[in-house]
Amino acid sequence: MPTALALSPHLDDAAFSCGGMLAALADAGWRVVLCTVFTASVPNPTGFALACQIDKGLGPDVDYMALRRAEDVVAAAALGIEPPLWLPFREAPHRGYDSAKTLFAGVRPDDAVDRALAEALHAVLSDAAPDLVLAPQAVGAHVDHIQVVRALWRVQRDAPALLWCDFPYTIREANPPEPFGSNMELLHHLTAAPTADQQERKRRACRAYASQLGFQFGGPERLDALLAKAQETFRCERALSLPFFGAHRPASLGHAVIP
Repeated sequence: MPTALALSPHLDDAAFSCGGMLAALADAGWRVVLCTVFTASVPNPTGFALACQIDKGLGPDVDYMALRRAEDVVAAAALGIEPPLWLPFREAPHRGYDSAKTLFAGVRPDDAVDRALAEALHAVLSDAAPDLVLAPQAVGAHVDHIQVVRALWRVQRDAPALLWCDFPYTIREANPPEPFGSNMELLHHLTAAPTADQQERKRRACRAYASQLGFQFGGPERLDALLAKAQETFRCERALSLPFFGAHRPASLGHAVIP
């Protein structure tokens, strides 16, 4: 049985961006492992970190990340994949990013989490032994997404990386920032073609992240409408012959190296 490993920065990114693909892989007989990076609970949050949960209607006494991890379990079950794995790294608001603006203003000089993350990813990759790795492209330029891409490129691996186009950043702007855009242009461009059932499982999985839906989308109905319009598109280091891809555009000449 082949294994696919999805490396999600946050507890929702993989479902939002490639839930249909994860369901399709499971239906095709793949073992699908979802591993989320920034999931650590932080006691007594303050400042911007506290604001990030209060603006979702959650008081300071709530273990925000424990709530989100529980949502992740429900989402994985909806997709029909294995129970999720979680790495104990802190989200950006707990690493010195003190406003919404700073989350998208580039990586801080003192934020070296990608180095520790690379070590953790090496262990996850060794344990899972994946035939395919799914990860973000960091479209939208969220620092946590950028650090996952950087960490992945630090790790020696045999499996090709299938890099998703990050939702919802893809639908918030006509031309969202792409910090690795010139590198991604060198890779194969693929579009997923999930079935109606796989799309429905993705919708249920995304709805499982209930703590995020009001703040991010204005509610579950608005999320449904956005998901219905969004395609799952990817960049890949190699041409893949998987039956659930639709359009495929060959890679440009060259070799992508992520700094």
